[in-house]
Amino acid sequence: MTWDEVMESGRIRVEDALALFDSLPTVDLAFMRGTWKGAELQTGHPMDGMLGATGWYGKQFLDAERVHPLLFFTEDRASVFPVNPRKWPSPALRGPAGAYRADVETSDYKARLRMTEYRGKVSATMIYDDWPTLDVFRKGDDATVLGVMDARGMAAPYFFVLRRDTQAPVLARRPAAP
Repeated sequence: MTWDEVMESGRIRVEDALALFDSLPTVDLAFMRGTWKGAELQTGHPMDGMLGATGWYGKQFLDAERVHPLLFFTEDRASVFPVNPRKWPSPALRGPAGAYRADVETSDYKARLRMTEYRGKVSATMIYDDWPTLDVFRKGDDATVLGVMDARGMAAPYFFVLRRDTQAPVLARRPAAP
């Protein structure tokens, strides 16, 4: 499948997704700076549908050391907030993350960006602080990347798309304590 066909359908077999990923050019750290809106790429992975159902917005890369790996919409969808990946998803919490904001929000950056080798190419990679997980990025076009999540114990990688969002929702401020 071509990049355009994948973007139109949102579905692809894992083998084809890996072939597409391998065919795309790499990206450097500077390319990843900014706020990105995410979309799941359906491959039959056990995580398919999970992020969309929980109000996932995307990711934010301020620089190599300051990364919000998970941004979710607030309940009113007017803004977004960063979530601690160690707290979401959780079997105790179901539905949109915005409803559990007080339990899952963080003001800390929970990932870093580094150049790493994956499948024979060196490209920008998000490394989670608290998980043995990497999100590796390849360039679809000037405003879109294909991401692959590679995690210890995961039988197959999880694929997603990020689109640069120059008009991203405002990062919500944590409500003041009473």
